[in-house]
Parts: sequence; C-alpha cells; structure tokens
Amino acid sequence: MSEAIVQWYPGHMARAMRRLGDDVRLVDAVVEAVDARVPHAGANPSLERIAAGKPRLLVLTRADLADPALTERWLDFYRESGRAALAVDAKERPDMLRLRAAFSAFLGEGRRARALVLGIPNAGKSTLINALAGKRVARTEDRAGVTRAVQWFRVGAQLELMDTAGILVPKIEGADAQWKLALVGAVPRARFEAEDVVARFTRWAAERGLAAVPDLATFAQSRGFVRRGTILDTHNAAWSFLKDWNEGKFGRMTLEEPPAP
Repeated sequence: MSEAIVQWYPGHMARAMRRLGDDVRLVDAVVEAVDARVPHAGANPSLERIAAGKPRLLVLTRADLADPALTERWLDFYRESGRAALAVDAKERPDMLRLRAAFSAFLGEGRRARALVLGIPNAGKSTLINALAGKRVARTEDRAGVTRAVQWFRVGAQLELMDTAGILVPKIEGADAQWKLALVGAVPRARFEAEDVVARFTRWAAERGLAAVPDLATFAQSRGFVRRGTILDTHNAAWSFLKDWNEGKFGRMTLEEPPAP
C-alpha cells in the first residue's frame, strides 16, 4: 500500500497564525494544550516561539489514553527544560480540581488575569477551558477544526480565557508526524486515507511487540467487516479501528519518547 502524504493548513488557520502575535499581547499568560500521546508531533514550534515572552503552562491532555510511565518521563523532561507542565484527563473531577489548583498557582492566587489557550487542532483546548470553568462553556467535538474564531470565556471573577483556532504547522514534516497526527484526530478525515494510517500504526505497534494491537485484516474479520461472505471491507474497518484506538480499546499508548538527556 502506498503511503499518502497527510497535510492540512486551511485559510482560517493561516489567518489565525498571522493574528496570534496580536492575541498574545492581550494576555498575561499562555496555556498550551498538547495530546499526551504525541507530545512531540502534537506541539507546534511556531506557537511556542510566538508565546515565548509570556509565562507558559503546558498541559498534556488525554493522559488517561497515554502510557503513564512515558507521560511521567515527558513531564520530567519538561521540568528539566525549565517548563511548567502537568498531565490531566480534563473530563475527570479530580484532574479538573488539580488543573484549577495548578492554574491558580501558575497565574498567582487571587490575581486578575487573562490567559490564551492554544494548541494544534483537536488537542483538547476547549475541554481544558470547560474544566477550568467548571461547566461547559466551550464547544467540544472529537474532530479537528471545530474552533475557528477567537472566543473569550470568563472563568470566575478574576480570570478570562481566550480560545483560539487550532493551528498546525504549514507543512507537516516527515511521514511519522503525518500518520501520528492523523491517528489522534488533528487532521480531518477528508485529508487522509484511514487504511494507510492504520497500516503505518500497526507496523509501528508490531515493531514494538504490542500484541494488543491487531492488524487491520484481523480487526476487520473479528468485527464483521466482511462483504459477500469472504471479502474484507477494510475501508470501513479502518475508520472503526481509528475510533476504537482513540477510545483506548487497544490499551494506553504514547507514540513518542522524550529526547535523551
């Protein structure tokens, strides 16, 4: 199977990137949401560069789906690099409370402040905002490109949060980053072939001896994606496979390790 190129940088994203420098000047701090399963591919270096002049908190989202040992290694890496970071499942109340406490400490207890929440598409920015607000104020969906315009949300009497459109790099460099970002939902379904992404992922899993991850043919057979008795419907099976992986049905996995010291 050929490995198709995965790219996505629509007009709303380019406009958001051009405006981001002005947005940063309006806030006191920056929060970057990064999917804990792809801490490297899921971070946009351009966002980091633009926000460099502000206090920054990095939040690894979807920690419940990531390998906990690797998450701790990534947090150690960030701490050693001098970056404030924590990992959360923002849908769980204990993690929501821990996030709010960390955020208050980060900004300064009782201080009136504005913060910008940024990240690549489907990184969990809106879920973080809802966790900090203690209620659903920002729209969340498990697909890329839902937030396209700047939105302000008041969180209590002291804090305002700015939610921005998810911004990818103009060109996703390297086949590894491409399939990983497609796998975690940072790229819309129309921009990649599900069978290709599943093939790359299952090859990655097989190289690491992850027996809980079936190949696509085995998955299709076990889930009944069969036409006329013997022909496997790998197209629809691949989309079901991606859904199962993103729901953690193959176990908790992180696709990248932190750089060596």
